[in-house]
Amino acid sequence: MKRLLILFLALAALALAADDGFVPLFNGRNLNGWEGDTRLWKVRDGMIVGSTEGVTLSDNTFLITRKAYGNFILKAEVKLRNHNSGIQFRSEALPNWVVRGYQADFAENNYWGCLYDEKGKRGILVNGWKDKAEKVVKLKDWNEYEILCDGDHIQLKVNGLVTADLRDSASSNGIIALQLHRGPPMEAYFRNIRIKVLK
Repeated sequence: MKRLLILFLALAALALAADDGFVPLFNGRNLNGWEGDTRLWKVRDGMIVGSTEGVTLSDNTFLITRKAYGNFILKAEVKLRNHNSGIQFRSEALPNWVVRGYQADFAENNYWGCLYDEKGKRGILVNGWKDKAEKVVKLKDWNEYEILCDGDHIQLKVNGLVTADLRDSASSNGIIALQLHRGPPMEAYFRNIRIKVLK
């Protein structure tokens, strides 16, 4: 009887996980569905690795989804060796893998949890670091970023803590992208990237 109960609970958990509405944006094996500078982006051990070692950037560069998204919840696990990175959303792809729009920012000592206007004129829209993300971030380790976009409502969470929450209608649809920042050689890591499209 006990074995049957354990089996039932395990099957129920699997069914619930499969029915949560999230689908992977990264298959863990290759970069199908993404575009970027192949010198900088690789897949290793089930994660996307972005590295600028041996390459000098004239601008920030991105790995960009081929599909655009409007209303959604995006979840991803991210880790930073050093420097600065981020996840773009509802953004516009420009030539040469440059991107403009909203960014869920993170850097080695600050900017985690901040909402930033990449290539825009507004800079930091919400400072999610001070007294927020700084309390929960595990520097040099994996952290979960969650991005909610529903109409004009945008919310960022880092490791389950809300770090940014605002109403903004500058963009309602666009690509998702992963950032490598110009400057010193750096590496950023992304895995378990998944999205739930909202109606």
